[in-house]
Amino acid sequence: MKLVIPSAAYEQSYREYIKELGDEERYPFPLDFEYNDFEPLLTRLNDFAEGRNLPDGYVQSSTLWLVDDEQIVGVSNIRHRLNDAIKYCGGHIGLGIRPSYRGKGIGAKLMKMSIHYLAQMNVSSIHIHCHKHNFASANMIKACGGKLDSEITEAGLVVQRFVVKTI
Repeated sequence: MKLVIPSAAYEQSYREYIKELGDEERYPFPLDFEYNDFEPLLTRLNDFAEGRNLPDGYVQSSTLWLVDDEQIVGVSNIRHRLNDAIKYCGGHIGLGIRPSYRGKGIGAKLMKMSIHYLAQMNVSSIHIHCHKHNFASANMIKACGGKLDSEITEAGLVVQRFVVKTI
């Protein structure tokens, strides 16, 4: 498995990934971007990675695809820095695993790769948040070195805020 920068080479796999998600809520947020015309999607993802044309409240972030045998099996969105709102609720890393690949430990691999990516950017305190009822995500974050920092209630749901120290 390898992390790749989004490219047209994976267009078919991306479309299949989105179809497989069906009506479930998509994580991370770039999976909600319009993709019917694929080239503008790639441009938008690149703009986010370069910190260009960001909507208000957003920060520079890289979207990476986890690929196995030329199929996208997971997606990670890695924020290069946090603003106050995202530090409060959001964190550095958002990720999702393709439904047919869940339960195979791939999420933990992608999380470790995402943490390593941020460590290479000299981010020493990585914030990773998840809903408290999402036991699988919380356990994955803990397995990747996350320590529970605090809990907040946002939109009626309890959000656990973990921190991973890289130094």
